[in-house]
Amino acid sequence: MKYFWIQLLLIAGSLSMALMFIRTWGQAKNRAWKRIAFSLFVVVNVYAVLRPGDVTWVAHALGVGRGTDLVLYVMVLAMGFLTLNTFLRFRSLEKKITDLARTVALSEGARHNEQRLGSTDGAAPETRAEAAPEAEAKSAVDPETVKA
Repeated sequence: MKYFWIQLLLIAGSLSMALMFIRTWGQAKNRAWKRIAFSLFVVVNVYAVLRPGDVTWVAHALGVGRGTDLVLYVMVLAMGFLTLNTFLRFRSLEKKITDLARTVALSEGARHNEQRLGSTDGAAPETRAEAAPEAEAKSAVDPETVKA
């Protein structure tokens, strides 16, 4: 009864995380192994809160001094995994956004050129042919500028 309130608070926190995870189960697009790992995490967390002596026993069996040290080491590994996972997800999303922006830019550019140059029903080749000498004249380099 000495640790009842802290145990109750920790278990309530674990269960609220589990409920939030379950509520967004269909939306989250989580992989199966992540779902299993999270569910296992919640179960182990509740067990460790209810039986802290067992965590100390496991720590001694693994060569770690205290159960809290073992929990800390596991949490450091979990934080590293979450950081790497988040980094890889952001990198993937940035690549997708870049590809989408390029596609939209090319599409808008083509649409803008089509509007500017006219439709492709036969008038466009003449318009393009008329516009070509102007573009060449603009891109031509002045020999006097090159010498300077």
